[in-house]
Amino acid sequence: MNYAQMRSMDISNGEGIGVSLFVQGCDFHCKNCFNSETWDFSKGQEWNEKTKNQFLKLVEKPFIQRVSILGGEPLHPENVQNVLKIVDEIRVSYPTKNIWLYTGYTWEQIMYPIVTNDLNLERDYIIKIRKELVSKCDVLIDGRYVDELRDVSLHWRGSSNQRVINVQETLKQNKIILWES
Repeated sequence: MNYAQMRSMDISNGEGIGVSLFVQGCDFHCKNCFNSETWDFSKGQEWNEKTKNQFLKLVEKPFIQRVSILGGEPLHPENVQNVLKIVDEIRVSYPTKNIWLYTGYTWEQIMYPIVTNDLNLERDYIIKIRKELVSKCDVLIDGRYVDELRDVSLHWRGSSNQRVINVQETLKQNKIILWES
């Protein structure tokens, strides 16, 4: 996995003071994406043990309330396994930090994907990892950016089709519960 950027003091990609990791690579290519420089999987910098430790040093600061992971596309097959490892490490080392995940996939596409009866172990593994990753987050901002639905008055998202989902309540109640600030 490559990453595009780490932000050490981010107040725009979630509630409260946070740090953000922008992963590199996205196939959605939304019209007028605010972060189109993250589309190319071969660009950015290599995510390795050193950069992971740098990121976790940012997360550990006591005034950091939130970790946001966005991109690019964190749930893309080239990124999802490493993103899950990061989330797992944050959950163990900093269990009180809120984790926000931004994705172009919808909740329904992640949790209830349409699959055929054919045997496709790689696809099925990615589906499993995506579900596991999302279930460990606090907030999911789902859906692709749609330029025709752009709304600058919305908190934490760019277009009105996107939702800010309270993951844990949604899982408990088995219906979409939006995040309330």
